[in-house]
Amino acid sequence: MAAPKKSVAKETAQENAYLSPPEFSRQQELAALRDMLLIRRFEEKAGQLYGMGAIGGFCHLYIGQEAVVVGMQMALKQGDQVITGYRDHGHMLACGMDAKGVMAELTGRHGGYSKGKGGSMHMFSKEKNFYGGHGIVGAQVSLGTGLAFANRYRGNDFVSLAYFGDGASNQGQVYESFNMAELWKLPVVYVIENNRYAMGTSVTRSSAQTDFSRRGISFNIPGKQVDGMDVRAVKAAGDEAVAWCRAGNGPYILEMQTYRYRGHSMSDPAKYRTREEVEKVRHDQDPIEQVRNRLLAARVSEQELKAIDAEVREIVNNAADFAQRDPEPDASELYTDVYR
Repeated sequence: MAAPKKSVAKETAQENAYLSPPEFSRQQELAALRDMLLIRRFEEKAGQLYGMGAIGGFCHLYIGQEAVVVGMQMALKQGDQVITGYRDHGHMLACGMDAKGVMAELTGRHGGYSKGKGGSMHMFSKEKNFYGGHGIVGAQVSLGTGLAFANRYRGNDFVSLAYFGDGASNQGQVYESFNMAELWKLPVVYVIENNRYAMGTSVTRSSAQTDFSRRGISFNIPGKQVDGMDVRAVKAAGDEAVAWCRAGNGPYILEMQTYRYRGHSMSDPAKYRTREEVEKVRHDQDPIEQVRNRLLAARVSEQELKAIDAEVREIVNNAADFAQRDPEPDASELYTDVYR
C-alpha cells in the first residue's frame, strides 16, 4: 500500500530550518538599506517628538523590525494591498507614503494622512494600497482576508498582506479568517511578526504552540518560519508566498522571527526583559547593520553609506519640521468623513 500523501501544510511546517538566503545585488542591498534607514530614523524622531509632548496618545515604534516590511514589500507588485495593526509607521513608509504626511498625522495636524484626526494607529492611503493601521488587536486579519476576497471576486491576480503580531495570533477571528481563506482559496499572505513579547508577555508563557508557522495546519494552510532580521530571507520567503497565492492556491502563513528594541509602546518600560538581551540582539542581528556590513565587504565606500544616511535624516527632519508647523485641523473637521 502506498504511503498516505502528506498535506502541504504538514510538509512545509517541517521545512522551517533557516537556509542561506539568496544573495542580493548591489542595487537591492542599497535600496534595502535606504528603506530600512528611513524607517529607523523616522521612528527615532517620532520617539523624540513623543518625549517632547508633540505626539499624544499611543505610539508604537517599529525599531528593530524593519527588515520584515521592507523585504515583503520587495516581493509585491503594483496593486497588491497591505493592512496591519497599530505598529504601523514602518509599513506606511515601506509602501511609499510620504514621511511628512505620516509625521503630521502623528502630531495631529491637518496635513496628516487622516487630516490629523486618526493619529498613530489610524492612517490609510488608497493611492498606495495601504488599508491601515488598526487599533483593535487582530481586527486587520479579517479585513485583510476581505481584501483578498475582493481580489478573488474581481478575478484579478492581486495579493493582500495581512500583518499581525504574536499576541494577536491567539485571537478567535484569526482562525475564522484562516478557515474562510482556505475554503475559498483567497490570495492572502498572513505575516506574523513574532517579536517574542506581544504586549509584554513572552510567547512561551502565552502561547501553547510557539511555532506560529504551524498555526494553519488544521486548515491545511502552508507556513514557514523566516529569519525576520535578514531582509534577504524575508524577500525570498515573500516571493514564495506571494507566488503561491497568485497561482490560486489559497492563503499562506509566514512567521517572521523578529525583535523590537523598544517597549510595546512609548509608555512601556519593558522591564520584562533584560538590557543585556536587547543589546545582544542589536549587536548580533541588527537588520540594518547586516546590510551595511555586506555592502562594506563588497567595497561600497563608507562615504556612500554615510550619504544615504544623511539623505534619510534630511527627509525625516523636514517631516518633523512640517509636522510641527502645519496647522491643526479646523473644528469643522469634526463633522467631515463621518457616516450618518
